[in-house]
Amino acid sequence: MIFAVPQQDALTANRASPHRGMGFWEFVACVASIQATVALAIDVMVPALGEIGASMHLPAANERQWVITAFVAGFGVAQLFYGLAADRFGRRNVLLTSLGIYVLMGLLAAAAPSFSWLLTARLLQGAGGAGAQVVSVSIIRDCYSGRRMAQVNSLSFMVFLGAPIFAPSIGQFVLLFAPWQAIFIGLAGYGTLIALWVAFRMPETQHREDRRAIAIVEGAAAFRLTFGNRMSLCYTLASTFLMGGWLGFIISAQQVFSDVFQAPKLFPLIFAACSISMAIAALVNARLVERLGMRPLSHAALCGFIAASAAQGIMAFSGHDNLLIFALLQSAMMFCFGLMGGNFSAIAMEPLGHIAGTAAALQGSLNILGAASIGYFIGINFNGTLHPLGFGLCACGLLSLAMVLTAERGRLFQARGM
Repeated sequence: MIFAVPQQDALTANRASPHRGMGFWEFVACVASIQATVALAIDVMVPALGEIGASMHLPAANERQWVITAFVAGFGVAQLFYGLAADRFGRRNVLLTSLGIYVLMGLLAAAAPSFSWLLTARLLQGAGGAGAQVVSVSIIRDCYSGRRMAQVNSLSFMVFLGAPIFAPSIGQFVLLFAPWQAIFIGLAGYGTLIALWVAFRMPETQHREDRRAIAIVEGAAAFRLTFGNRMSLCYTLASTFLMGGWLGFIISAQQVFSDVFQAPKLFPLIFAACSISMAIAALVNARLVERLGMRPLSHAALCGFIAASAAQGIMAFSGHDNLLIFALLQSAMMFCFGLMGGNFSAIAMEPLGHIAGTAAALQGSLNILGAASIGYFIGINFNGTLHPLGFGLCACGLLSLAMVLTAERGRLFQARGM
């Protein structure tokens, strides 16, 4: 069965397709499961941060945030390599190599005798996760374009969001019966299962004529094409600011529930509720994007995100810290984020199909490294109140709006056929 050559994609349909052997829904599930390796490696660790800090005898509570930040940093830097490798050697072998690194580093993290060892393993595990993300984005772009690509992004994003819905609860459950090292062993086991799925079911999706040599000149040309395009650059930056706010929430969440609301046991439940709102948004987007277009949906969601983040900031600075209102506003922001994530990515990638692997790597690297810096800045300034998180989320929303306005030359909600 040919799953990857929709009739409306004339560019792909005009060439012989290697995309055989996997049905559409299996394709979506497989790609989403690959991407979930990253989400799991971040979210499942959040409940264990306190135990890790205690077992490693960390002097400051905020230092344990490095367990997440190190993974995200490795994830961001390594994307540059994987993009070039995926365009040169094809998607499948590069993907299997990256999953192998992810599994090995999970096992090494479980055996870490010191905090520096743990952070090194997490950094390299993030590097392995980078390959999973870059190659999965490249595979989707190999197979689809335009609104159809946005639909596939939204469907895979919805499945992918199952990770943050259940991951904190899984991590909390594991900690009831085993030490924090068991979480890393579980991540290695999940990565092994995904690698076997890819090895036995995922075909190579890149056409041989699209393979590009690894060269400084080629890399520089791809860099210019990716960041010299206004849509690509501005929408990548818009996504970066939003993801930075999201990471700031993840990094701060365990301390927010423990120190601000004195309700650490409610953290997995409320975190799951926020993630469910993102999954619902992704489903809504998948159903509406082909009819309404990416821009009207994502621009409206951005306005909603700014409104909800401003309300949370007002609540924080007025001293009315209320757990129910916080949960509702955070869920509203995550719903809006779910409407923006896949669409912003698709708009940024649309002009760059001929260099999809390298473009995905460059965009992803800028996105993740920028978001990690923003998220770390928000998290490290946690002071026992909601002030840093409230201000940070609102600022991220406004900066994202500035980038979208720059990309669209001041016009919002214009469908433009996409």
